[in-house]
Amino acid sequence: MGKLDNRVAFVTGAGRGIGAATALRLAEDGARVVLADIDTDGCKQVIADIERAGSQGLAVACDVSNKAAVEAAIQQAVDTFGRLDILVNNAGVIRDNLLFRMTDDDWETVINVHLRGAFLCSRAAQAHMVKQRYGRIVSLSSTSALGNRGQVNYSTAKAGLQGLTRTLAIELGPFGITANAVAPGFIDTEMTRATARRQGFDPQERIEAASKVIPVRRVGQPRDVANVICFLASEESSYVSGQIIYVAGGPR
Repeated sequence: MGKLDNRVAFVTGAGRGIGAATALRLAEDGARVVLADIDTDGCKQVIADIERAGSQGLAVACDVSNKAAVEAAIQQAVDTFGRLDILVNNAGVIRDNLLFRMTDDDWETVINVHLRGAFLCSRAAQAHMVKQRYGRIVSLSSTSALGNRGQVNYSTAKAGLQGLTRTLAIELGPFGITANAVAPGFIDTEMTRATARRQGFDPQERIEAASKVIPVRRVGQPRDVANVICFLASEESSYVSGQIIYVAGGPR
């Protein structure tokens, strides 16, 4: 028996990285998982892994910044599996640049995917969670919420997700719904490696340099974040709500 047996999870940005690791981790504990992404090709491999773990997965194409697409995807999840218990707001993009070089599109794209996307998904999901008087909402913030050079758009969005999380916890708590956020530090994903290459650094050298200053002396892996999300999605965290948990290998 898994601790998430009979639960249904909806994970955005589930085709790779932290989203893919989270979808699989939830499935390993018994949840049926809806994997939402703009490009569902990456989700197919994750679903194969989910099926090998003994659970079920469903890939849905979804632009989280589009209200109609979000509502349709959430409804498809409920129509397919009969309920919705867990929402993981993970979808994200980066458009890094210094403030004076940042374009309107750089700003709007990041804010729309991270912040508007989490708002739209949370609003659509809570309608079903309130009816069943049970739900878990976990959003991905970041240590960049504390401020990070070249990421005024990303930092703002991730800080906004912390405010969203705390307010959802207050408003939805009476209906048996908890809301928490996970704020990863340096996690070794294709996105972080691509960022290093774009900045002219060798990704492996960047990882080795980061490992020397992180207290636990290593960078994080997607599974490290997925493990915390799985806890927050379970009954074991039923008295934890409105919290921001930093997964950064040390205090932040």
